[in-house]
Amino acid sequence: MAKNNKLVAPFLKWVGGKRQLMPSIVELMPKNIKELNYVEPFIGGGAVLFHLQPRTAIINDFNDELINVYNVIKNSLNELIVDLKTHENNADYFYQIRSLDRTNDFKSLTPVQRASRVIYLNKTCFNGLYRVNNAGEFNAPFGRYKNPNIVNEPTLKAVNKYLNSNNVILRNGDYADIFPEINENSFVYLDPPYHPISESSNFTGYVQGGWDVFDQIRLREFCDQLNERGIKFLLSNSSAPLIKDQYENYTITTVKANRSINSNGADRGEVDEFLIRNYE
Repeated sequence: MAKNNKLVAPFLKWVGGKRQLMPSIVELMPKNIKELNYVEPFIGGGAVLFHLQPRTAIINDFNDELINVYNVIKNSLNELIVDLKTHENNADYFYQIRSLDRTNDFKSLTPVQRASRVIYLNKTCFNGLYRVNNAGEFNAPFGRYKNPNIVNEPTLKAVNKYLNSNNVILRNGDYADIFPEINENSFVYLDPPYHPISESSNFTGYVQGGWDVFDQIRLREFCDQLNERGIKFLLSNSSAPLIKDQYENYTITTVKANRSINSNGADRGEVDEFLIRNYE
């Protein structure tokens, strides 16, 4: 079996990125993971996908701007790199590009221009985090970094090669819509918007409208459906009491994670998170 390419890695910094939890996640995955189809309904930055680099995968996200970036990297990489090289690292230009989704001009952007915009804003905004308001408009401020890595060609080329050398299906919509595509020989890793431990930790700015209690209950019902079909799943979420109650019939492992996006500085640092699974 070919060794994984270490250059295949997240090309965006994403809220709740899983790189630091990777050892715990990998340790809890099914032993026969290489024999299973990989499914990730909330792909985000793709840290787990790129770590595993499965030959067959279905990835999905509700965020159409995000999935557009994956599609452009897969299908129009050269044009994307050319466009990325045109960006400027200054505040006036940043706010001009940021404001495009507030105007009718946004509809006239090509998929390549939209993808380039997302990567540029992600690399140059404060904390490098993709964040939108309830209207779906990007709202993170300028980061004032001296030399942001706007055009990370080695990573972009490696991801392009991975996506084109394997059977990776890209989907954009509600996670439940891919349920019919998941066969019994699959492993599903779910990394949804976390349920907040406290009000200040409720950072769901990357899904327009955010998530509430009913969304978490609906997701647990989706996991129940996977379980009824004998499909193995592993789910990441916060250690909130609601999550513990919802998944009481499954195996819950508590892991430590560093979280730094909380608006309350005193609440940053090491927190408990849950990894929940339906197999031994």
